[in-house]
Amino acid sequence: MKEPTWLQKGLNRFGFWGFVVLAAFALALFFLVYPLIGMLARSFLPNEGGGFSLINYVDFFRLPYYFNTLKHSFAVSITTTIFAILLGVPMGYVVARFNIPGKKVLNAMVVISLLSPPFIGAYSWIMLLGRNGFITNLVRHIGIEIPTIYGFRGLILVFTLKLFPFIYMYVQGALQTFDSSLEEAAENLGVHGLKKLLTVTFPLIMPTITAGAVVVFMTSLADLGTPMLIGEGYKVLPVLVYEEYMSEIGGNATMASTLSVIIILCSLSVLLLQKISIGKRSYSMSGLRPPAVKKLGKLPFVVLTILCYFIALCALAPQITTMVTSFIKTRGPLFVPGFSLESYRSVWFKLSANIARTFLYSTIAMMFMILIGMFTSYVIVRRKSSITNILDFVLMSPYVIPGSVLGIILVMAFNKPPVVLTGTAAIMIISYTIRKIPYIIRSSTGILYQLDLSSEEASINLGVSPMKTFFKITAILMLPGVLSGAILSWISTINELSSTLILYSGRTGTISVAIYTEIMKDGYGTAAALASILTFATIISLLVFNTLTKGKGSVV
Repeated sequence: MKEPTWLQKGLNRFGFWGFVVLAAFALALFFLVYPLIGMLARSFLPNEGGGFSLINYVDFFRLPYYFNTLKHSFAVSITTTIFAILLGVPMGYVVARFNIPGKKVLNAMVVISLLSPPFIGAYSWIMLLGRNGFITNLVRHIGIEIPTIYGFRGLILVFTLKLFPFIYMYVQGALQTFDSSLEEAAENLGVHGLKKLLTVTFPLIMPTITAGAVVVFMTSLADLGTPMLIGEGYKVLPVLVYEEYMSEIGGNATMASTLSVIIILCSLSVLLLQKISIGKRSYSMSGLRPPAVKKLGKLPFVVLTILCYFIALCALAPQITTMVTSFIKTRGPLFVPGFSLESYRSVWFKLSANIARTFLYSTIAMMFMILIGMFTSYVIVRRKSSITNILDFVLMSPYVIPGSVLGIILVMAFNKPPVVLTGTAAIMIISYTIRKIPYIIRSSTGILYQLDLSSEEASINLGVSPMKTFFKITAILMLPGVLSGAILSWISTINELSSTLILYSGRTGTISVAIYTEIMKDGYGTAAALASILTFATIISLLVFNTLTKGKGSVV
């Protein structure tokens, strides 16, 4: 009789899912925990060398050059969140509750605006409202000088229009499952109009609003591309992290590590506050009686319809601007009258490799995300234990790690023997997988909670092993939902800039890096063509997502 292999012996001893847990932990420890611990340890070392020291943390809070960036970051994120709520909540309420025409078109406009990276929005608004922007020059001819897009105001404008769709979609989704009997009860007690909204409706959906607000806050806090393009003298923490690490006159890796730790702690604090807030405001509604859509009078109907579409058009303006300008003739850094395909020709001959690499890296990362996400989500849901809970926490931790920080810790960890990955395609793919895996895991666990255990139990009772049952039944049932989550991760991956800007080399540059580089050297036509390619890829991916989910899926 043939001797069992070491793998067969191991499977018999620990089981297949035991090996899955061990493998997932091994990957997480090597590619995530080890780099994070290295960064944390490095933050306590002085730049000049020496032993343990708190000098970097002391300098951060003592020196205005460092501490002001934290204040700037919070000012931008808090202000953005407030304005996003002020736009997203009323618009979500109006679209959900009233007979606004073309709701599917309106939602599609909002979703498309959401799925493009913020830095493209920054670039587009520079072309519109910059010192030599189209709108700036137009109003200048009639004697009006508009405020500059650069600095704090520009950051708020770009982030608000980019991120309010999170609030809008969360609120709209919550109101569609709202139990109308609660509002009817309030009306029977004499509570009507605005008072009913403030005391009944909005408090009941406050956990949803809070969740959207946290996403807005953390996204604006972690973004690197937008403040680098239009921040100018208004420096925020991610920009300082990048500059400290990438400085041409000798980077300060220890201070960059300290700044990275601080920004992660800020993100964790916000997330913790949100969880505490939701824990104190936990409501359960049956959703059996969703509210009816109300008809508006003529004047409110016209006003609210125009207002909703105007806001959606403003959010979509970056995509429209890039697509239109990509066909305008250029002479050096200037746009000139007439239309041309010159920008696309330039992209094809000079930057086609960047396009190919973007889709290749993102596709490989997506495949890894699907594989890891399906296996780990299964053990997290079906094999619950303290160990799988820890695994869930570790794999979800990249959610609070900004892209630039993730890029830095990977470079620090893998830039010397025995494992040298810096400058390779592998480190790019690893970064994308780590950064987006939380979304796949949450998508997969959500599906598993909805799947009835009876199919798996019936298969096992018929003598099929748990491992084969997973591959033949569970995985097949999970796949459509997992793929839809993977497509959304793929969309955000092809648009990724923050980590890519740290990790790329001359041989691994992507579309987002090429766009950023072209903007920096005033190649606006080429940048517009590249951004348009990303927009087209996003729209096609969204159509695939809607096909897989049969129009019932959500991007948030």
